Amino acid sequence: MLQQFLTEGWQFRKAGEEFQPAVVPGTVYTDLLRNGNMEDPFWKDNEIRALALMDFDYEYQAVFDCDAQMLKKDRVLLHFDGIDTIADIYVNETQVGSAYNMHRVWEYDVKALLKETGNALRVVLHSPTKYIQEEFKKCRTLGSEDAMDGFVHLRKAHCMFGWDWGAHLPDAGIFRKVSLIGIDRARIDNVYVAQKHENGQVTLEFKVETETAAAGAKLHYAVEITAPSGEVLRAENSPKELLITEPELWWPNGYGSQPLYGVKVTLFSGDEALDIWERRIGLRTLTMHIEKDQWGESFAHEVNGITVFAMGADYIPEDHLLGRVTPETTKKLLLQCKAANFNTIRVWGGGYYPEDWFFDLCDELGLMVWQDFMFACAVYELTPEFKANIRQEFIDNVKRIRHHASLGLWCGNNEMEMFVGENHHWVTKKTEVRDYLIMYEELIPDVLKEYDPQTFYWPASPSSGGSFDEPNSPDRGDVHYWTVWHGNKPFSEYRKYFFRYASEFGFQSFPSKKTVETFTDDPRDMNIFSYIMEKHQRQYGANGKIMNYMQQTYLYPSGFELAIYASQLLQADAIRYGVEHFRRNRGRCMGAIYWQLNDCWPVVSWASIDYCGRLKALQYYAKRFFAPLMISCQEEGMMSQEADMNRQHFVFEKSIRLNVANETRRAEKVHVRWALRSADASVVSQWEEDVEVPALTSVWLDKMELPEADIFSQYVSYEMEKDGKIISSGTVIFSYPKYFRYEDPKLSYEIDGDEIIVRAHAYAKSVEILNENEDLILEDNYFDMNAGEKRVKMLSGDIEKLRLRSVYDIR
Repeated sequence: MLQQFLTEGWQFRKAGEEFQPAVVPGTVYTDLLRNGNMEDPFWKDNEIRALALMDFDYEYQAVFDCDAQMLKKDRVLLHFDGIDTIADIYVNETQVGSAYNMHRVWEYDVKALLKETGNALRVVLHSPTKYIQEEFKKCRTLGSEDAMDGFVHLRKAHCMFGWDWGAHLPDAGIFRKVSLIGIDRARIDNVYVAQKHENGQVTLEFKVETETAAAGAKLHYAVEITAPSGEVLRAENSPKELLITEPELWWPNGYGSQPLYGVKVTLFSGDEALDIWERRIGLRTLTMHIEKDQWGESFAHEVNGITVFAMGADYIPEDHLLGRVTPETTKKLLLQCKAANFNTIRVWGGGYYPEDWFFDLCDELGLMVWQDFMFACAVYELTPEFKANIRQEFIDNVKRIRHHASLGLWCGNNEMEMFVGENHHWVTKKTEVRDYLIMYEELIPDVLKEYDPQTFYWPASPSSGGSFDEPNSPDRGDVHYWTVWHGNKPFSEYRKYFFRYASEFGFQSFPSKKTVETFTDDPRDMNIFSYIMEKHQRQYGANGKIMNYMQQTYLYPSGFELAIYASQLLQADAIRYGVEHFRRNRGRCMGAIYWQLNDCWPVVSWASIDYCGRLKALQYYAKRFFAPLMISCQEEGMMSQEADMNRQHFVFEKSIRLNVANETRRAEKVHVRWALRSADASVVSQWEEDVEVPALTSVWLDKMELPEADIFSQYVSYEMEKDGKIISSGTVIFSYPKYFRYEDPKLSYEIDGDEIIVRAHAYAKSVEILNENEDLILEDNYFDMNAGEKRVKMLSGDIEKLRLRSVYDIR
């Protein structure tokens, strides 16, 4: 097979205008920006004007010469890995076909149209906004109110049309590679590699799918396996299977290493090699462990026979402008996930199927992928044309992704079983309920049975297994829990539930001031209720919700930057409350995937890493609450018991109960210390003990009541030591933070090589270290300190002109 990529000489234009230079792969918005034909769509409210630009058609063209050998092939295909979305394709002014789904691969036979030089390729992209408007007039199928009417009618990333964290920016373009593929006699369409693990050995089973281009070809293939050590195992004559006698198993991050095997399949006709398929795989079993138990029914990832507690976050598209997403941007994001002890990423169903490099990185980093199919918060009209369209979408993506070691499960959709089952107002006719069942409980399972039978399938998120059977049950399956945040409940509400697997729960915060400055430079906008700040907040009234929670927790912040800091602490503590509780109940609870990891533009949102790559407090907290060995404290005090000082009898329990969670495959012996301290950090009383924690468990220490503790001036510190090093620690107070009488810790620092030495003269809660550009990445940040010093390693960024603050400064 011969492949010629078409990357040079591209031009584009808005319909009726002059052509200008373009980049392919790329998008309309990125090309408009590059040529100075639009303003930054993220700046202030430019989104409004950027949206209007998508009411037009756009045209891309390139002139190319054809490799002489290409013209001698039996077939020549024009191949698009991704077109977004409604396109007519012309070669030498002859229309060769149309495309109408950004999630599919598109191919057109063009050999009869090609010449050796001066071939003209033209792609006309039709307006997505006009298309959905017209389709919505014909069929009023409904979905998320945050998105534009009619978005369900177009197989395009739903969030491009708006979401409660996303702008209305439905970009378009040729966003993946374009090539010519020349085929002699036959090519490899795809290879399915199944695994059978028995008696410490792994049998690889091969299903080689070929596509013939000429009759009479006698085909056979050879397989070559390259072990991580470099050792090569080769088999000729179309082997159906190969035995790996001493397999190196792939594990999620934190449970072992991630060795990858190279697989090379060469297709022959006689002695002539026609095509080669090469990928990397990991040897592992990976499914969901589901069985009845005393709490209902378990739901946990099971890897190589070991049940794994899923720790991670929900991933959305990295940018509204897909032309900006690169292997480098994705790697930077996923490396922060590994650094924060993630072992799982859930790819949310309202975006698009990630690039190959995303899965390659997840394979290398040990991040299991929960992969939604691209349906979210909507119902669909399952016409024969739509059914055929999405079926091919499933096939294309299953075949592309299925070999990855990191692929943990396929999931039918985001939140639709729950909404359809509740007769949500989006459901306007009974056929939409019927079509739901066909799509997610018949069509997708049938495709997976044929193309990826070894990967677990789950019909929806959340679900208890399908058929509208209590899809958000706390006792089985996965749960989306939003009573904290949407329901305005306090953080302690998490402790009332023991979800089997929480795949979505979250809390918003403001991005850093430097990120805000990427969308406004007007001081009048630096107010959380300003027009521009609320334009970059896509859940109505949510800035007020943040302030409502802030009122419950902290003193009123006297400035914009303090409000940002306090909001990020609220977000971090909200998620910490949930995750620590879930991990303390390991075995019953087996997953904590918070909403959300990242942003697609600079916005107030649930993300722990903002659009500019700046780490919020939550990302640092995640590193601590996802640590393989973690100590946490279930305290009882004002926050956990919702104490009300206006009651006649203002009495509540003051107690602590420590817990050590061990999410490793080995038993651990640790030393635990805890102390009751005054606000100046001096010790009032202290305790310590050795604790043995079996592998993959959590162990409770005895509850300790502290009835004499002064809730306004005393706190508890706790820490866990292993091999002479403190590996996990924290503090708790018994009052609302706004009532605690912090003493001024007089924070200071000095630089020692690549370390920052932070000093405090009193208890310092949630110490934040910022540099001038607010892009510093540290080994730790937003940490609690007793009086003394802490050394923090700098990982990236400029460490001159640092600023330090703590909760003491929220006033």
